[in-house]
Amino acid sequence: MKKRVGSSPGVRTEGGGRGVVSRASPGAHSLNESGRPRSQGPRQVVAVILMWRGRIGLFKRSESVQHDAGLWHCITGYLDADSDPVRQAIQEIWEETLLPVRALEQLTAGPTLRLADPRGGPDWIVHTFLACTSQRRLTLNWEHKAYRWVRPWKLAQFDGQVAWLTDVLRAVDSLPSAKARDGVAS
Repeated sequence: MKKRVGSSPGVRTEGGGRGVVSRASPGAHSLNESGRPRSQGPRQVVAVILMWRGRIGLFKRSESVQHDAGLWHCITGYLDADSDPVRQAIQEIWEETLLPVRALEQLTAGPTLRLADPRGGPDWIVHTFLACTSQRRLTLNWEHKAYRWVRPWKLAQFDGQVAWLTDVLRAVDSLPSAKARDGVAS
C-alpha cells in the first residue's frame, strides 16, 4: 500500500502539512452518547474516499447514526487514542462495506485535517485516505442506507452532503480541476 502525505488549500493541516497529530493526554476522556471515548481536546476520525473505476463512492447515512443522518458522505469512523489511522481506515472499510483488505488495489494516506465543529464543540482531527477497489458491489452495514458510484464532476448533483466532505475530497485530490471537468487537455 502506498502512503502519500500532502496538503489541501484552505484547510489547516497539523504539523505544518506533514500530517502529524499530537495525541490527547491519557485519561482526558469521558463517554459520549454512543458510549465512545470523548476527548476534552480535538476528536479524531478517519475519512476514506472509496473509488471504483474513477467513480467516487457516496454513502447515504442512515437514520440510526448520531451525526449527519440522511446526508451523503464518505466512509468514516472514530479513531481511539491508541489506534493506528491506517488500521482504523481498513477496519472502517470492512465494517461499512464488507470489502476485505485484499479487495483494495490502493490505500493512500492524505493529509491530516483540523476542522472546526459547526456546533461549537471541539475541533475534529480528520485522517484522510483514498482507497481504490475493483469490486463494484458493496454490502452496507447499519450506518448507511444507500451508496452510489459517482463521477467526480457529477458530485454537485447530490444534494445533502456532509459539510466537510468537500474538504476530504480536496485533501485526497478527488475533485476534478476545471480543465478536466470541461474536457480541456492539459
